[in-house]
Amino acid sequence: MDVLLEPLQFSFMVRALIVSVAVGIIAPVMGSYVVSRGLALMGDALSHAVLPGVVVAVLLGLNPVLGTIPVAIIMAVLIGYLSRRTGFSEDTTIGILFVGLFALGLAILSMARGLPIRLEDILLGQVLGVSWRDVYATLGLGILALVLLYSFHKELVFATFDPIGARVAGLRTGFLDNVLLAVLALVIVVALQAVGIILVLAMLIVPAATARLLVRRFAPSMFVGALLGIGVAIAGLYLSFYLNLPSGPAMTLVAVAFFAISVAIRRRAFWHA
Repeated sequence: MDVLLEPLQFSFMVRALIVSVAVGIIAPVMGSYVVSRGLALMGDALSHAVLPGVVVAVLLGLNPVLGTIPVAIIMAVLIGYLSRRTGFSEDTTIGILFVGLFALGLAILSMARGLPIRLEDILLGQVLGVSWRDVYATLGLGILALVLLYSFHKELVFATFDPIGARVAGLRTGFLDNVLLAVLALVIVVALQAVGIILVLAMLIVPAATARLLVRRFAPSMFVGALLGIGVAIAGLYLSFYLNLPSGPAMTLVAVAFFAISVAIRRRAFWHA
C-alpha cells in the first residue's frame, strides 16, 4: 500500500496522475476510430506537425496548448483540401505537410535563444512538470473531444464502416471527416504533455488495438480501450517515478506489454478452440 500512496504525497505526482488518466481515457476512445479508419499515419503526422505551434506559443509567453490547437486543426483540414485539389493520395499529402511543419518547428526552435523548453521534453513528454493550469486545460479539451465524439458517434461509425452507404443515405461524409480530424487534433494536443510528440501515437493506437483483440464490437471496444488506457497511464507513471524513467517511454512500454499479453491470450484461445 505504501508503494501506491507514497508518490501521491507530492503535488506534482497528483497533477501528473490526473493528466495521465485523462489521456488514458481520451486517447484510446479516439484511437478506436483511428484504428478502424487506418488513420495511424495521420495521427503521427499531426503530432509532429504541431511543433511550430508549441515553439511560437512559448515565444509569445502563452500556454503551448494555445499554439498547438490551431496548427493541428489547420493541418487536418489542409490534408483533405490538398488531396482534393492536387489529386495526390492522402498519404502523400500527409508526408509533405508532416515533414515541412516539423522541420519548420525545429528551425524556429534552433534560432530562438533562451526558451524555457527542451526539445527532449517536447519529443518525449514531461507530465511530471505540469501545472494546475495544464491540468484544467487538459480536462477541458478532453471533455470537449469526448462531447464531440458522442454527438457524432452514430454518423461517424456509419461513415467509418460503410462510407458509400453513408453517402447514399445523405450524410455529409466530407464534413464528418473534418470533424473527426479536428477531434483527433484536440486529442493529440491533450496527449502531448503526457507522452510527447514521438510517442503520442502509442497512446492513440496501442490500447485501442489491444481492445480490438479482446472485444469484437466497436462500442464495447472503446470502453475496454479506455480501461486499458487508464491502466497504462497509472502503471507507466509509477514506473517513471520509481525507476526514474521518462514518463512517455514508460507508458509506451506498458501499453506494448499489454498488447503482447493480449496477443498471447488470443493465440492460446485460438489453439484451444
